[in-house]
Amino acid sequence: MYFRGQKKLQNEVSLSDSIESEGGEDALQLLDVVGVEDTMLDDLQERDNARRVRELVRERLPDREAKIIRLRYGLDGTVPLTQREVAAVFGISRSYVSRIEKRAIELLRAGLEEPVQRRS
Repeated sequence: MYFRGQKKLQNEVSLSDSIESEGGEDALQLLDVVGVEDTMLDDLQERDNARRVRELVRERLPDREAKIIRLRYGLDGTVPLTQREVAAVFGISRSYVSRIEKRAIELLRAGLEEPVQRRS
């Protein structure tokens, strides 16, 4: 039974296994060669930015502009719509949606450039 269990493990490799045959203290390990990219900080930053954008849309934009931005970029978890589709929803022209979107993005950009005030 023991040998059967060991046979299953014989092809497994650990990232801490030594690559060099001597296996001394300064031996090169597989982890040193294999690139492991830690994206946790980038993921947290991206999530924080998304939360901040949603807050700014809610706090800084008039209702109509906020609705247009939410529809255009899918901020409520919906599929983003084209300017033409948003125009049809509101009964306005595509070029007017474009102007509203541009103005709203400028307001959001200004809000994002302000220092973040932490709530206590």
